[in-house]
Amino acid sequence: MFAFNENLDKYVARPLAEGYQYITPEPVDQSVTHFFSNLGEVLVIANDIGQLKMGQALSDTARFLINSTVGFFGIFDVATHIGLPKHNEDFGQTLGYWGVGSGPYLMLPFLGPSTVRDGAGLLLDYESDLGYTGVANNYAQELGLYTVRGVDLRADLLASEGLISGDRYTFIRSFYLQRREYLINDGVVVDEFEDDFDDFDDESWDDDWEE
Repeated sequence: MFAFNENLDKYVARPLAEGYQYITPEPVDQSVTHFFSNLGEVLVIANDIGQLKMGQALSDTARFLINSTVGFFGIFDVATHIGLPKHNEDFGQTLGYWGVGSGPYLMLPFLGPSTVRDGAGLLLDYESDLGYTGVANNYAQELGLYTVRGVDLRADLLASEGLISGDRYTFIRSFYLQRREYLINDGVVVDEFEDDFDDFDDESWDDDWEE
């Protein structure tokens, strides 16, 4: 499946992204990104509430209202400039918040890296109609939104491709799992080495040294 996605990217997604980036002025590209980001805010707010982050839910609601009005339907990210930061929440993270394990790592066709938990979260995202495709009236419009969003996202990732080192599959897998853990824990990273070191108090260390 990884090989399938890689070939799809090589012959379809990447050429489309490069063409899109070539003909699209940077301000327009940014506006497209902001537009889709704003459409996704409703899903973010729902997951804020699902994770009992009420203060963040209020902030994201204000962000959505401001960008949808003053920002002309999200084309301009006014909210960030007035101190309302962008958050990233989805049903996969909400499941993780409530203790659902990630399960095995998966490589989904077209969608890329995931886990059993995040795959279930993606299904919930879609079925909720709270994401950016929720504004579509039929499958053709949904497909159009998916395509434009996908090309825009792939174009934004072009500049980051040079960061991949070593085995490509291993790098992507490791990066994905670490990022998801980071998002679920809101940036709180546990230093396992430090935790193990803290298990040894000064007295036990001295006893071992004397022996």
